[in-house]
Amino acid sequence: MDVFLDTCGGRRAAVLLMLYSVVVKAAADCAKPLGGENTVLTNAALLMNTFPEGVEVTLECAKGFVFESGSGKITCNDNNWTEPDLICKKKDCGPPKPQPNMSFNTSAGTLFGAVIAVVCHKGFEVSGSGYKQCYAKGWSGRAVCELVTCGEPAKVTNGTSSWDYQDYPKYGEIIHYVCNKGFTLVGNNSVMCSETGGYDPQPPTCQGVTTESITITNMATTASPAKVSTSTDPPATPRTHRDKTVSTSATPAVSPSVRGGRDISTAEDEATTTSGTSTTSTPLYTDKPGETVDTNKEIGYFPVIISVVCVFLAVCIIALFLHKYLLKRKGSYDTREDLKPELLLFQNL
Repeated sequence: MDVFLDTCGGRRAAVLLMLYSVVVKAAADCAKPLGGENTVLTNAALLMNTFPEGVEVTLECAKGFVFESGSGKITCNDNNWTEPDLICKKKDCGPPKPQPNMSFNTSAGTLFGAVIAVVCHKGFEVSGSGYKQCYAKGWSGRAVCELVTCGEPAKVTNGTSSWDYQDYPKYGEIIHYVCNKGFTLVGNNSVMCSETGGYDPQPPTCQGVTTESITITNMATTASPAKVSTSTDPPATPRTHRDKTVSTSATPAVSPSVRGGRDISTAEDEATTTSGTSTTSTPLYTDKPGETVDTNKEIGYFPVIISVVCVFLAVCIIALFLHKYLLKRKGSYDTREDLKPELLLFQNL
């Protein structure tokens, strides 16, 4: 009986001792370590299930970060991990590789996670992604700057362009316009493919030549420098200016006969005869070249001149008849002794 009791007590003590050792051992293991902001466990540490006292694991830099300093090892000590000494920093992708006709806006930096814009030179446009981002393996996105092309040039009615219909015009290419015969080009005769893919300036237009414009053009080219009078009023008596007026007698002057068949005329008679006859005048002249005399101003003097001439002619005729009358009263024989010196002067002329 005593032996049975001793056997049962020993078994209980062994079980209790075993349980104690398991609990103490479990309490001495460390929890699974966690990585930092820019560090992670190595693959070997990730495969471990338990981390007993004294065990050592290694940390490494996360993707997008690069090693700067430290060993990266931590140890389980009294149920706690030692402080890691690994320091990692962001990866720097650096400036992107140069591309033809391309530049980059790197104001956001070139470190891991940064996003930059692709900028093409004037006259070029982006084909592909317009942005690049810095990843662990470098810059993402592919872009190419291609030359800007414009659409089909505008067609002009009654005109043609220099576009050959093969390839679309590219940046800087100039298209010329020509109007058909009989039409006039209004606006610029050429347009250029701009950097925006449009044309600058606006295309011209072709307008037909009107009869009015032809008349105005002819008048401008054939206009005479001097004015020509087209008045239908009766021609006024031209005034004498220097030696430009020429008068010709159309009828003989009054020439009474006396004995001997001699004609008696006076200087006044000759002036009267000249004034009373028809005249052929040349165009009037003035002191200033190219200036035309306004004949309408001379018409006002014409009646006055005619009146004076008529009165003068009437006086001369009366004097002539009075002279004949006096000769008849003295008889048919004229000794010419009673003639006054003035009459002898007229007979000798």
